Amino acid sequence: MNPITLIIIYFTILVGPVITMSSSNLLLMWVGLEMSLLAIIPLLTNKKTPRSTEAATKYFLTQATASMIILLAIVLNYKQSGMWMFQQQTNNILLNMMLISLSMKLGLAPFHYWLPEVTQGIPMHIGLILLTWQKIAPLSILYQIHQFLNPTITTILAISSVLIGAWGGLNQTQTRKIMAYSSIAHMGWMMAILPYNPNLTLLNLTIYILLTIPMFIMLMMNSATAINSLSLAWSKTPMILAMASIILLSLGGLPPLTGFLPKWAIISELLKNNYLILPTLMAIMALLNLFFYTRLIYSMSLTMFPTNNNSKMISHHPNLKHNFILPTLTVLSTLTLPLSSQLMT
Repeated sequence: MNPITLIIIYFTILVGPVITMSSSNLLLMWVGLEMSLLAIIPLLTNKKTPRSTEAATKYFLTQATASMIILLAIVLNYKQSGMWMFQQQTNNILLNMMLISLSMKLGLAPFHYWLPEVTQGIPMHIGLILLTWQKIAPLSILYQIHQFLNPTITTILAISSVLIGAWGGLNQTQTRKIMAYSSIAHMGWMMAILPYNPNLTLLNLTIYILLTIPMFIMLMMNSATAINSLSLAWSKTPMILAMASIILLSLGGLPPLTGFLPKWAIISELLKNNYLILPTLMAIMALLNLFFYTRLIYSMSLTMFPTNNNSKMISHHPNLKHNFILPTLTVLSTLTLPLSSQLMT
């Protein structure tokens, strides 16, 4: 692809969510969503393969349907109230339409079916953008309208996403699908706390992005698209393997790593709001997530899958171009929890 075209595409992807985050006008928020949607489509189809074309088609149809519902809710709200923002007197049907359509954009269960398939069919670095940066704009809209949302529907979306994210990742062998189901589960945790303390949603999102970026970098450095390809990582990049193990345990929410912080805060806040069954179920499902993260660590460090290529056994010097990023993010994924005592007081 032409470098100038690539610069324009990446700039549009960068600017779209920024417009959505910085606007208090629903129509401008929608424009920001559409900018990021239309800009990422050429990146999905950059490699002309049937799988990437299928992924781009699924992504476009799902996102375009959600955008249509969002625009309908915005226009009907303007016709009803004469304002480009939701108010206390806004019809609940319009608010529920907005919530459902943004859930489709985020890939929350039961609207999650497109996310693992699309993530599997696109390059690893585009999958990283899809699972991190593209989540910011819909969540920023939900953050701005959280006081108008129906807590019952939000809770149903949250618990179903945590369940699907945990159960769906158990039988996966493709690393991109595992990261997609991980994203669904983390989005469920964010939605669970959104009506009660939206700042914890932002905290969870920030930590999720900080943990997902180095994990994708490690997978890209090893060209690891399946679990069995991870079995040779120890001979190529042993230090990166150790860092990846810490990051995976942190993603699973194992104390005292950073990933435990948002789960701890969210469970505490839900208990303060007299919820007992919801945080209990979420904590149990987090153990399933931790199980398949541990299975990845096991595949990387303790197993050797059969191979006819003996040259794969030779140790190689790792690609050092990302090494200044990985240690920094690994330290953040390990040491943020002890520094967070003020947050929980």
